[in-house]
Amino acid sequence: MTEPIQVLYVEDEADIREMTEFALEDEGFELVLCGAGQEALEKAPSLTPDLILLDVMMPGMDGPSVLKMLRQQPHLINTPAIFMTAKVQPSEIKQLLSYGAVGVIAKPFDPMTLGGKIRELIG
Repeated sequence: MTEPIQVLYVEDEADIREMTEFALEDEGFELVLCGAGQEALEKAPSLTPDLILLDVMMPGMDGPSVLKMLRQQPHLINTPAIFMTAKVQPSEIKQLLSYGAVGVIAKPFDPMTLGGKIRELIG
């Protein structure tokens, strides 16, 4: 059995968090769930995730701001990050990728293909 892929997952919508967790658990992912950017920043020092999965639009601190702050922690500088967002115009995707993300997944997403899409993006 291969090691699970540990994911630091930041999403403010509880129903989307649950659906994502449900979709990825059976695909070999282990999620550390955070309902807000601040929660992710508090948990991050004790984690060594294989992936950071971030909602873009959240109250308080948006996904790009959270990623910028997570990147200030030396052990997370090179951790692949993927944004999840409903804003998927080419210019918006280009902007998100410029923050250092390896990819952008459009919302709503298909829970059946989410694991494969993530694996594809992180190589």
